[in-house]
Amino acid sequence: MSIWGKVIGGVGGFLLLGPLGALVGTAAGHAVDKEGWPSWLGGGGGKGEPRAGSGRPRPGSVGADARQQAFAVGVIALGAKMAKADGRVTKDEVAAFKQVFQIPPEDMKAVGAVFDHAKQSADGYQVYARQIADLFTDSPQVLEELLGALYKIARADGVLHPAETAFLHDVARLFGLPAEAVTRLHAQYERSAEGEPDPYAVLGVSPQASDDEVRAAWRRLSREHHPDVLMAKGMPEEFVAQANETMAAINHAYDRIRERRGLR
Repeated sequence: MSIWGKVIGGVGGFLLLGPLGALVGTAAGHAVDKEGWPSWLGGGGGKGEPRAGSGRPRPGSVGADARQQAFAVGVIALGAKMAKADGRVTKDEVAAFKQVFQIPPEDMKAVGAVFDHAKQSADGYQVYARQIADLFTDSPQVLEELLGALYKIARADGVLHPAETAFLHDVARLFGLPAEAVTRLHAQYERSAEGEPDPYAVLGVSPQASDDEVRAAWRRLSREHHPDVLMAKGMPEEFVAQANETMAAINHAYDRIRERRGLR
């Protein structure tokens, strides 16, 4: 079962507490009121028909499954708020959301219900960002990957609106990430005057940095953003493509600097 199915329609879907859990519960409640107990909650469509294993979230320690569920629900919530930041949600942004997060067709309706509920306004994203930050205080690289996914949604329509840029910076602040996190994302996804990403900005170093400093930055980022490391820290497997894209950008930036400097 995909992480989306686990969160919304399958095992442990309502174990998540706090604002993220409330978002899923409210979206599910609206669906029940509208169409009976929908199939994506495990019911047959009858009014008030509970799915097996549903109920109130169980308190307890936050394990790997809970962190993965929080990541996935956080992506839906912040992705919807990100798309709404410039005042409207475009088809390109919705398509980007589906592409980035690799949502299986069978889970699309469930994810869409939560997305639609969250996108009603761009307000209120702070509570979701803070809950995610609290769960991943020991894993800033996971938070950077989530921020990168939001960046891709923001630029899906070909324009990075000032309101979206402000949104990204504020989410980075709430995540406890340095200001350079958004700068490095901008370098990764945008093109410089040379027609390609600025390799120094991607690695977060100055063009005047020594060879050793460049190499150290590359090694650190490669280690922190390796997909296996990220999944061990709570990133769901469905986001490996996003992590691979980040790794490719890091390696390409280092290769370009080596070429320019004639390094082996």
